[in-house]
Amino acid sequence: MASATWRKAKGPGGWAVLGVVVVALLAVGIGRDTSAPTAEERVESISKRVACPICDGESVFESRNNASSALRTEIKQQVAAGTASDDDIVTFIEQRYGGQVLLVPRATGLDSLVWALPAFAGVCAFAGLVVAFRRWKRAADTMPTDADRVLVAEARGNDLDEP
Repeated sequence: MASATWRKAKGPGGWAVLGVVVVALLAVGIGRDTSAPTAEERVESISKRVACPICDGESVFESRNNASSALRTEIKQQVAAGTASDDDIVTFIEQRYGGQVLLVPRATGLDSLVWALPAFAGVCAFAGLVVAFRRWKRAADTMPTDADRVLVAEARGNDLDEP
């Protein structure tokens, strides 16, 4: 039954469904608004990248305390001035409050370890599992089978029933 379903899916009907999905995704991608963001959209985007200096784990966009309000006001002023890019504004805030104010660490310098160490640990864990599985397989291959036990018992002249 499953093979019949797969044959139908691989037939012209399946290709037609795939084509419709691809065309729909392309239409959505083409139809997206790619115009320059408004000032309010820029403020929102920057506020989501900056952590609240007081709260733990909240962005300036989410937080409603006075420190976050002051940061949002600073961001609005710099966006309204129009002289700095989003990255320049985030860099300014980082220099003023320190690197811990960034919700997403930069991928340069010492901060790049935040991105590299988990990947390195994953590769090491995978390599460790490969080594462990190979050892286990080698150990299982060297274990005696029932046929081996019978052969040894016959060579000794013993029956397997005797202890």
